[in-house]
Amino acid sequence: MKGTEKIVCLTAYDALSGALAEAVGVDVVLVGDSLGNVIQGHDTTLPVTLDEVIYHLKMVRRQVSRALLVADLPFGTYGGSVQQAFDSATLLMKAGAEAVKLEGPYFDEIRALTKAGIPVMGHLGFTPQSVHVFGGHKVQGREHGEVLIQAAQDLEAAGAFSMVLELIPTSLAKSISGAVSVPTIGIGAGPHCDGEVQVFHDLLGLAVKEYKHTKWYVLGRSIFEDALTRYVADVRTGKFPTEDDAS
Repeated sequence: MKGTEKIVCLTAYDALSGALAEAVGVDVVLVGDSLGNVIQGHDTTLPVTLDEVIYHLKMVRRQVSRALLVADLPFGTYGGSVQQAFDSATLLMKAGAEAVKLEGPYFDEIRALTKAGIPVMGHLGFTPQSVHVFGGHKVQGREHGEVLIQAAQDLEAAGAFSMVLELIPTSLAKSISGAVSVPTIGIGAGPHCDGEVQVFHDLLGLAVKEYKHTKWYVLGRSIFEDALTRYVADVRTGKFPTEDDAS
């Protein structure tokens, strides 16, 4: 699809979000460690464990049959050694993933996983698992963009079949996309990547905050709060249930 059609990627964390992603025809479904933020309520992705990703992956797997299903390798499951990365990725593949994603320049790990038959999606720019190194959620690559271009080329050379570019300047994302032959999937990287990935809860307006790099297509949180407020009022005033609602 690179150069011919934009690739649509969406996160999913359970059977409902997986089914909706499949129904609307997204190309790639990502069981992201962003579940730490949107499902578990953490400030970062760092607390997410491999077992938790596997738990959510299995739910999504039951609903996704057409889209490519990718699962994140969470923090602490691949940074220690190639063997650690292989063991972790193998568990994700056995749980139903068709590819794994890891953050940063782990070229030896990518080569080993690819050699073992495990497709790898890379991730450059702002990498959430390194949030404390960056000093917060900050745009990357405003200076020394050539370093990210080289890293992208090295990711491709190591065997990555695609890569996420997160929170980098639009011009740099365009340069990287032109410098590699594999697809780039942007988030907060402008319109020149080969595709886009967004978080399920962000697109549906379920998050507390709207981020600059996303778009609310519906005010989901307000709609749900309104419906539940009416439910609470109906129960308390005796409007629901009625005799007609009895089994």
